[in-house]
Amino acid sequence: MTIRGLRTAATVTAAVALAVGAGAGMASATGAAGSGAAAACGPGTLKVTTTDAGSGQAGMNHEGTYLKVTNAGNSTCAISGYPGLALEGAGHTALKTTAHHGDTYFAKDPGAHRITLKPGKSAFADLVWTHAGPSSAQAKYLQVSPTGGNSHSVVAFDNAVDGGELSVTAWAATPPGAS
Repeated sequence: MTIRGLRTAATVTAAVALAVGAGAGMASATGAAGSGAAAACGPGTLKVTTTDAGSGQAGMNHEGTYLKVTNAGNSTCAISGYPGLALEGAGHTALKTTAHHGDTYFAKDPGAHRITLKPGKSAFADLVWTHAGPSSAQAKYLQVSPTGGNSHSVVAFDNAVDGGELSVTAWAATPPGAS
Protein backbone atom coordinates (compact mmCIF):
# COMPACT_ATOMS: atom_id res chain seq x y z
CA MET A 1 0.00 0.00 0.00
CA THR A 2 1.31 3.47 -0.83
CA ILE A 3 1.91 6.27 1.69
CA ARG A 4 -1.13 8.07 0.24
CA GLY A 5 -3.23 4.92 0.70
CA LEU A 6 -2.08 4.55 4.30
CA ARG A 7 -2.83 8.22 5.01
CA THR A 8 -6.32 7.88 3.48
CA ALA A 9 -7.00 4.73 5.51
CA ALA A 10 -5.83 6.49 8.69
CA THR A 11 -8.06 9.50 7.98
CA VAL A 12 -11.11 7.30 7.36
CA THR A 13 -10.42 5.27 10.52
CA ALA A 14 -10.06 8.46 12.60
CA ALA A 15 -13.29 9.94 11.18
CA VAL A 16 -15.19 6.74 12.01
CA ALA A 17 -13.75 6.73 15.55
CA LEU A 18 -14.82 10.36 16.04
CA ALA A 19 -18.32 9.71 14.75
CA VAL A 20 -18.81 6.58 16.87
CA GLY A 21 -17.28 8.13 19.98
CA ALA A 22 -19.39 11.27 19.79
CA GLY A 23 -22.80 9.90 18.89
CA ALA A 24 -24.24 10.52 22.37
CA GLY A 25 -23.06 14.13 22.31
CA MET A 26 -24.82 14.83 19.01
CA ALA A 27 -28.16 13.50 20.26
CA SER A 28 -27.94 15.54 23.48
CA ALA A 29 -27.18 18.78 21.70
CA THR A 30 -30.12 18.36 19.32
CA GLY A 31 -32.56 17.64 22.14
CA ALA A 32 -31.37 20.58 24.28
CA ALA A 33 -31.92 23.37 21.76
CA GLY A 34 -34.78 25.71 22.50
CA SER A 35 -36.24 28.77 20.82
CA GLY A 36 -34.20 31.92 21.43
CA ALA A 37 -31.19 29.91 22.59
CA ALA A 38 -27.67 30.43 21.28
CA ALA A 39 -26.91 28.60 18.04
CA ALA A 40 -24.67 25.54 18.14
CA CYS A 41 -20.96 26.33 17.87
CA GLY A 42 -19.91 25.95 14.25
CA PRO A 43 -16.73 24.50 12.76
CA GLY A 44 -13.71 26.74 13.25
CA THR A 45 -15.15 28.67 16.21
CA LEU A 46 -13.81 26.39 18.95
CA LYS A 47 -10.18 26.08 20.04
CA VAL A 48 -9.23 22.89 21.91
CA THR A 49 -6.33 22.57 24.37
CA THR A 50 -5.44 20.38 27.34
CA THR A 51 -4.87 21.76 30.82
CA ASP A 52 -4.29 20.49 34.34
CA ALA A 53 -6.65 23.24 35.58
CA GLY A 54 -4.48 23.60 38.68
CA SER A 55 -4.78 19.97 39.81
CA GLY A 56 -2.66 17.03 38.72
CA GLN A 57 -4.44 13.77 37.96
CA ALA A 58 -2.26 10.71 38.52
CA GLY A 59 -2.59 7.60 40.66
CA MET A 60 -3.02 3.82 40.60
CA ASN A 61 -1.85 3.58 36.96
CA HIS A 62 -4.43 6.22 35.95
CA GLU A 63 -3.52 9.55 34.43
CA GLY A 64 -5.72 12.41 33.37
CA THR A 65 -6.00 15.90 32.02
CA TYR A 66 -8.81 18.29 31.23
CA LEU A 67 -9.90 19.09 27.71
CA LYS A 68 -10.60 22.80 27.41
CA VAL A 69 -12.66 24.18 24.54
CA THR A 70 -12.74 27.96 24.07
CA ASN A 71 -15.11 29.97 21.89
CA ALA A 72 -12.68 31.77 19.55
CA GLY A 73 -15.52 33.23 17.49
CA ASN A 74 -17.24 36.60 17.71
CA SER A 75 -20.71 35.30 18.66
CA THR A 76 -22.14 33.41 21.60
CA CYS A 77 -22.70 29.73 20.78
CA ALA A 78 -23.52 26.49 22.59
CA ILE A 79 -22.13 22.96 22.90
CA SER A 80 -23.53 19.88 24.57
CA GLY A 81 -22.69 16.28 25.24
CA TYR A 82 -19.36 14.51 25.02
CA PRO A 83 -16.28 15.25 22.92
CA GLY A 84 -15.44 12.83 20.13
CA LEU A 85 -11.92 11.42 20.57
CA ALA A 86 -9.39 9.58 18.41
CA LEU A 87 -5.74 8.78 19.19
CA GLU A 88 -2.96 9.25 16.65
CA GLY A 89 0.54 7.79 16.70
CA ALA A 90 3.77 9.15 15.26
CA GLY A 91 3.24 10.64 11.81
CA HIS A 92 -0.45 11.16 12.66
CA THR A 93 -1.30 7.51 12.02
CA ALA A 94 -4.72 6.48 13.37
CA LEU A 95 -4.70 4.28 16.49
CA LYS A 96 -7.62 2.13 17.61
CA THR A 97 -9.55 4.26 20.11
CA THR A 98 -12.50 3.52 22.37
CA ALA A 99 -14.04 6.38 24.34
CA HIS A 100 -16.16 5.63 27.41
CA HIS A 101 -18.60 8.38 28.40
CA GLY A 102 -19.42 8.96 32.08
CA ASP A 103 -17.56 9.19 35.39
CA THR A 104 -13.77 8.97 35.22
CA TYR A 105 -11.32 7.77 37.86
CA PHE A 106 -10.88 11.40 38.96
CA ALA A 107 -14.18 13.17 38.24
CA LYS A 108 -17.94 12.71 38.38
CA ASP A 109 -19.73 13.06 35.05
CA PRO A 110 -21.98 16.14 35.02
CA GLY A 111 -24.14 14.50 32.33
CA ALA A 112 -24.87 15.91 28.91
CA HIS A 113 -26.30 19.41 29.16
CA ARG A 114 -26.18 22.61 27.13
CA ILE A 115 -23.24 24.98 27.79
CA THR A 116 -23.50 28.50 26.39
CA LEU A 117 -20.12 30.02 25.53
CA LYS A 118 -19.69 33.75 25.07
CA PRO A 119 -16.67 34.76 22.96
CA GLY A 120 -13.49 33.92 24.89
CA LYS A 121 -15.27 31.64 27.41
CA SER A 122 -14.44 27.95 27.89
CA ALA A 123 -15.94 24.58 28.80
CA PHE A 124 -14.12 21.54 30.22
CA ALA A 125 -14.26 17.74 30.12
CA ASP A 126 -12.17 15.34 32.21
CA LEU A 127 -10.10 12.87 30.14
CA VAL A 128 -8.54 9.81 31.83
CA TRP A 129 -6.60 6.71 30.68
CA THR A 130 -4.50 3.90 32.19
CA HIS A 131 -0.94 3.13 31.19
CA ALA A 132 0.27 -0.06 32.83
CA GLY A 133 -0.71 -2.92 30.55
CA PRO A 134 1.20 -4.75 27.86
CA SER A 135 -1.37 -3.58 25.29
CA SER A 136 -0.41 0.09 25.65
CA ALA A 137 -0.42 2.14 22.47
CA GLN A 138 1.98 5.08 22.29
CA ALA A 139 -0.12 8.04 21.27
CA LYS A 140 1.52 11.26 20.08
CA TYR A 141 -1.62 13.25 19.25
CA LEU A 142 -5.30 13.38 20.17
CA GLN A 143 -8.09 14.38 17.81
CA VAL A 144 -10.91 16.15 19.65
CA SER A 145 -14.28 16.86 18.08
CA PRO A 146 -15.90 19.29 20.53
CA THR A 147 -19.39 19.03 19.04
CA GLY A 148 -19.35 15.43 17.84
CA GLY A 149 -19.14 16.31 14.13
CA ASN A 150 -16.33 15.73 11.69
CA SER A 151 -14.69 19.07 12.52
CA HIS A 152 -11.89 18.40 14.98
CA SER A 153 -8.70 19.79 16.45
CA VAL A 154 -5.49 17.87 16.95
CA VAL A 155 -3.55 18.46 20.17
CA ALA A 156 -0.20 17.06 21.31
CA PHE A 157 -0.76 14.01 23.52
CA ASP A 158 2.45 12.04 24.15
CA ASN A 159 1.11 9.23 26.37
CA ALA A 160 0.93 5.45 26.55
CA VAL A 161 -2.74 4.43 26.59
CA ASP A 162 -3.81 0.89 27.52
CA GLY A 163 -5.77 -0.66 24.66
CA GLY A 164 -6.53 2.78 23.19
CA GLU A 165 -9.24 3.20 25.88
CA LEU A 166 -10.13 6.67 27.12
CA SER A 167 -12.73 7.78 29.69
CA VAL A 168 -14.28 11.22 29.31
CA THR A 169 -16.96 13.27 31.03
CA ALA A 170 -19.47 15.52 29.31
CA TRP A 171 -18.61 19.19 28.78
CA ALA A 172 -19.11 21.39 31.85
CA ALA A 173 -18.76 25.13 32.54
CA THR A 174 -16.03 24.39 35.12
CA PRO A 175 -13.57 21.47 35.38
CA PRO A 176 -15.58 18.43 36.57
CA GLY A 177 -14.90 17.69 40.26
CA ALA A 178 -13.83 14.58 42.13
CA SER A 179 -16.01 11.50 41.93
